[in-house]
Amino acid sequence: MIGITLTADQIWNAPVEVRRWIEHEVIAGLRLAPQAPASSPPRATHPAICSEDELAAIFGRLRGMPVALSTLFEFREPGIAFGDPPVKSFRLMDILHNSKLQSIEQVMTGLDAINATLAELRGDPGVRFCDLDNEGHCFLAPETQASVAKLWHDIVVRQEPPANARREPLLRSAG
Repeated sequence: MIGITLTADQIWNAPVEVRRWIEHEVIAGLRLAPQAPASSPPRATHPAICSEDELAAIFGRLRGMPVALSTLFEFREPGIAFGDPPVKSFRLMDILHNSKLQSIEQVMTGLDAINATLAELRGDPGVRFCDLDNEGHCFLAPETQASVAKLWHDIVVRQEPPANARREPLLRSAG
């Protein structure tokens, strides 16, 4: 047996394939997930296709949940497309790292809040914004990813709140 020590910077700067292999080996070695092929697709369901208006409504309802919004806006990145029908794949560890959240549990809390909000908006408890596999990947419909990117652009780049975002009434001081 040979051991090797890598710094976090060395791992982060390694090619994607190397990072995925290291991630897989760590997960398998610590028995954190059942053995399955890498990037296995989610179960037979397919994530919902969310329009820009629906995402604006989700944004409005989640305004008081920074964890959920941090998680939501990580999907503005393109992701890896595969499958038929196609889905976009995102690694939960990348979402955690890029969002600056503190734990995978926070990412999962954000995903749960987004899924619950979409289910509430549509009146369908079975609808899913995203789906997960057992190896730490999140799957999203490509159209939904494009809608998240558009919402991000409108809010951050153009600095315009979405028209459908629920706004809290402003309190005026009595004078």
